[in-house]
Parts: sequence; C-alpha cells; structure tokens
Amino acid sequence: MQFQKPDNAMIVNFNLLGVIAAYTLLAMSIWITDIPLSAKGYWGMGVLLLTLSLVNFVKYRFDDRLREDRLQRLEDAKNEKNEKLLEDYVSDKD
Repeated sequence: MQFQKPDNAMIVNFNLLGVIAAYTLLAMSIWITDIPLSAKGYWGMGVLLLTLSLVNFVKYRFDDRLREDRLQRLEDAKNEKNEKLLEDYVSDKD
C-alpha cells in the first residue's frame, strides 16, 4: 500500500539534501577554525546530541498525532455504530 502522495518523495529528498549540505558546511567550518581539537569535538558532540533530540522530538510529535487520529477514528466508528443501532431500533418500532 502506498500512503504517501507522489510529491512527498521530492520534498523529503529536497529536505535531506538541505540537511546534508548544512552538516557538510558545519563540519567544514568546525574543521577550518583555529581552535583546539577538544573544542571541535565538544561542538561536534553538541551537534550530534541536538540532532538526536530533534529526531526524537519529531518522532514523538508524529506518534502523538497518529494516536489522536486513531482515537478519533475509533470514536467515529463507535458513533456510526450507535447511529445504526438507533436507526434499526426506530425502524423496528414502525
């Protein structure tokens, strides 16, 4: 099953290219600066941890939206079932 729209692949690839370019330029700027290697490593660890945090943040937001959507669909199905039961009950009385 295909859940994504066809243009999503292009958007994802464009964003991936942007992230790769940003990390490449950041690595070049850290490499070129005249600071001790320990400071460069500290900056690198900071960037890595920030990246991990952002990925987790986006994942949990996405999971939360999926959970809300799933609950809403269950609620809609329950309401439809209740409406069907009421409809059948009313039509049986006639």
